[in-house]
Amino acid sequence: MNSKLPDFRKLTVSERLHEIAKIAGLNEQQQQLLQKDGALNGDLANGMIENVIGKFELPFGIATNFKINGKDHLIPMVVEEPSIVAAASYMAKLVRENGGFTTSSTEPLMRAQVQILGIDSAEKIKEILLAHKDDIVQLANSKDKFLIGLGGGCKDIEVHLFESSKVGPMAVMHLIVNVCDAMGANTVNTMAETVTPLVEKLTGGQVRLRILSNLADLRLVSAELIVRPDQLEQATLSGHEVIDRMLEAYEFAVIDPYRAATHNKGIMNGIDPVIVATGNDWRAIEAGAHVYAVKNGHYGSLSTWEKDAQGHLVGRIELPMAVGLVGGATKTHPLAQLAIQMLNIESASELGEVIAAVGLAQNMAAMRALATEGIQRGHMALHARNIAVVAGAQVHEVDFVVQKMVAEQDVRNDRALELLSALRS
Repeated sequence: MNSKLPDFRKLTVSERLHEIAKIAGLNEQQQQLLQKDGALNGDLANGMIENVIGKFELPFGIATNFKINGKDHLIPMVVEEPSIVAAASYMAKLVRENGGFTTSSTEPLMRAQVQILGIDSAEKIKEILLAHKDDIVQLANSKDKFLIGLGGGCKDIEVHLFESSKVGPMAVMHLIVNVCDAMGANTVNTMAETVTPLVEKLTGGQVRLRILSNLADLRLVSAELIVRPDQLEQATLSGHEVIDRMLEAYEFAVIDPYRAATHNKGIMNGIDPVIVATGNDWRAIEAGAHVYAVKNGHYGSLSTWEKDAQGHLVGRIELPMAVGLVGGATKTHPLAQLAIQMLNIESASELGEVIAAVGLAQNMAAMRALATEGIQRGHMALHARNIAVVAGAQVHEVDFVVQKMVAEQDVRNDRALELLSALRS
């Protein structure tokens, strides 16, 4: 697979699909899923959630140029916001020239929490549960022999103490579960419910909540990139000046939560579209990421940026990434399955690493734009297409309207209507 696709954006939709089909090995039926409306049929949608009345579609794009750990990946992105796919692709092109992204991940460990109330001392409950750890782990694993066969399953327990709360002393037992290639929610929830009777018998307390935690702080992915100063040069700024400005923008996100929220949203602009495309739980990823951003007691940047000894820009990111390749919409939705095929991945851990690289690329694109020309110039040029379509431009009229508005730096619905009227008269 080669994800470097020069002039890909200049192709028509059908030409792009033909190109991707050759690279990703999509058959005729798979191509038709992307070409026709309603790849998700009504009966299938009705089986996924409740009270279905139809389907809601979003654009399905491909980010190009991504080389990660020496391997090329096409990046499927389902998103409504202009500039995201283009920005990720361009940053990946720059990073590619320096060998691509380097990524890594920890084991796919998830937490299930078991809340224990009606106790006199949380510390005493901890002693009891740890003394019977083997029995609890064995019972948790009794319900999923298939996962055990894959090398997964409950590996350990932790007990967190809250001696003083409005509902009295509380102990919370965590089951630490290797979920392999699953996101793991159903697996760990089932295990938590399975051990509940034993926990109540051992502690004499009452178990209330039995549920996974979306702070998957044991299931981390990281990504790193390097960019040379000469790659960032602009007409009025040297590459070194651009890097210095980007580091000033980064420092803003480090010290100010108001900026950090938008900085991290830019990271999620890259991450969420891949999560959605692959049928994974983007709400879970968002929740875990933002809590992880406050792990040091202050909400700050999920990424870190610095200059190395050669003056190169070095970016790194680390965050929880609970994604799966089995179960849920990933296995139900036809386009999610197709997206997984395009990605050229072999495990859920590799998927998480790819997603982290995309988030880092998106972060670099946003910082570069903000620190130099401002976010609106590039974004509005792409947003102009939306404005033209909303104004009623037909396919053969869109380019004319967009080019005029961008040249005038006047991207408004009123102006698009005026240009359309002039063109048609």
